[in-house]
Amino acid sequence: MNPFDLKGKVALVTGGNGGIGLGIAKGLAGAGADVAIAGRNAAKNAAAVKALGGRAIGIAADVNDPAQVKRMVADTVSAFGGLDILVANAGINIRKPPQDYTVDEWRQVIDTNLNSVFACCQAAYPEMKRRGGGKIVTIGSMTSIFGLALGSAYASTKGAVVQLTKSLAIAWAKDNIQVNSILPGWIDTDLTRGARQQIPGLNERILQGTPAGRWGEPADLAGTAVFFCGRGSDFVTGTALPVDGGYSSSIF
Repeated sequence: MNPFDLKGKVALVTGGNGGIGLGIAKGLAGAGADVAIAGRNAAKNAAAVKALGGRAIGIAADVNDPAQVKRMVADTVSAFGGLDILVANAGINIRKPPQDYTVDEWRQVIDTNLNSVFACCQAAYPEMKRRGGGKIVTIGSMTSIFGLALGSAYASTKGAVVQLTKSLAIAWAKDNIQVNSILPGWIDTDLTRGARQQIPGLNERILQGTPAGRWGEPADLAGTAVFFCGRGSDFVTGTALPVDGGYSSSIF
């Protein structure tokens, strides 16, 4: 048995048309999975599908709309015959001091980063149960572990995602569904490039505080995702694994 072989498995990756999501989707496809890329931008979905090659589809969906979440899962099942893997990756951040958030901004981050994760997991559950089991990977953050002055809403959701992951892992263990979370460190994406433009000196501080001495790349998340989605992790559930080049273990 190859514990990293995903041939015959069907994966759905939300926010999979760029950044971390696309890096993970490429890893799953490379391990043999059929992959559905879900995102709001149909053109970006199509480009991601082309980049993956093999058996992949794009699904235009807004994870903040429960009806679209259900349709997204149904379209994946219709295309590939089932659903074995969910990577609940879609997320946003609004950078500002906590006192400057509007209620609508706070709710927007909570809805996208937490409520939609629950909705996606809930929609995937019956399909995985029918298949006799499944793998769910949520995407937390280093801020699941510590706070963020210019991202209190983001950090709050990412801490909650880890607790949701543990709760789902316990609830669905009887159905042979393993639920784990990846906590990315400072990964070079459009999201973090914006942070570097907004926060002077951030790049230098990150390089200094990361023992690996570099920013992560989306591809750095692929191996961990493949492990969590393959048979090698059948007895691993409810965990939260930092993939951060040692940043969360460093005291600078």
